[in-house]
Amino acid sequence: MSKIRIGIIGAGLIGKDHLEKYENIEDAEVIALCDTNETQLKKMAEQFRVQHTYTDFRELIARDDLDAIDVCLHNNLHAPITIAALEAGKHVYCEKPIAGSYADGKRMVDAAKEAGKMLHVQLAFLYQTETKAANLLIEEGKLGKLYHARSTGHRRRGRPFVDGYATKEFNRKATASGGALFDMGVYRISQLLYLMGLPKVKTVTGKTYQEVPMDEERRAISGFDVEELGVGFVRFEGGLTLDIIEAWAIHLNGFEGSSLVGNAGGIRLPGHTSQGKTPFSYHTLLSDMDMDATFDLGYANYRWHQLRENTDAYDSSQQHWVAALQGRVELMPTAEIALQTILVSEGIYLSDQLEREVTVEEIMAASKSVAIKL
Repeated sequence: MSKIRIGIIGAGLIGKDHLEKYENIEDAEVIALCDTNETQLKKMAEQFRVQHTYTDFRELIARDDLDAIDVCLHNNLHAPITIAALEAGKHVYCEKPIAGSYADGKRMVDAAKEAGKMLHVQLAFLYQTETKAANLLIEEGKLGKLYHARSTGHRRRGRPFVDGYATKEFNRKATASGGALFDMGVYRISQLLYLMGLPKVKTVTGKTYQEVPMDEERRAISGFDVEELGVGFVRFEGGLTLDIIEAWAIHLNGFEGSSLVGNAGGIRLPGHTSQGKTPFSYHTLLSDMDMDATFDLGYANYRWHQLRENTDAYDSSQQHWVAALQGRVELMPTAEIALQTILVSEGIYLSDQLEREVTVEEIMAASKSVAIKL
């Protein structure tokens, strides 16, 4: 098959990550790169041998030799750049979260449908071997009727910039809209929504916090005005529920991994703690005895690749995108999953603001565009 020709907008930390991933995909070729920071743009273009560079994204999306655009910018730039690229007739891959608000994400999904183009959102946890294993157990009825999930994410002190990692733009509502929930919670919440079959949100309640001390000079420089801890509880149509805790900073030494339970069994997904990574596990009854089981996922993954067609198309978000553009596989509904994910996060923010449970209709009505005007 012919190579997929890609143009990337954003040559910063995330852009570099995408460039590295495309470099390892034989069927992908990044031929154009854009960033307003000319020094960073030149550095990345030289490092990854990208032939064409731009400081104006409009010039890049106007090229007629690109199969797709990859948007690697801060959250509140996702909607305007993505919509412009879709309207220019390009398929678009966008970093997570889908946008800075549900309203902006909905505009992106609608624009893709109107343009007849594919919109893909980076939800890396969907391609983990553990997610595939969990999905198989669910499809084969090993969990029975699903009824509750728990999304847990832990960093002891891992706030961007103020704790030494990444840039200050992650900490500002003006560029990022949200903190821990938007930055890291999106991975786990989307993973569970996918495994639950993307149920429709009914109500959300929640609270956000910013309590752990931080370097005051870096706080001032960054303008830190987002949450470092978000907690929530979601009710879905049909009776499913989900509780959430996502920490950038907390005085605890780790959480158990996310989990999903049904009336016949449960699964625990890997969690990262100070003691290391916990394994994927399955829990059920066998001959009236409680049973806890783990799997040889390395060998399972090897077998799947040897015996099943197009398994490589689900090894990563970028590989899936390239395979979908080639027509080898159907694109997973990542944009719809990402849109439901941001709906949940915005519900937590609105519930915190109003100090009560909120309905999905209230969340949608309250959501406003926070997109940066270009």
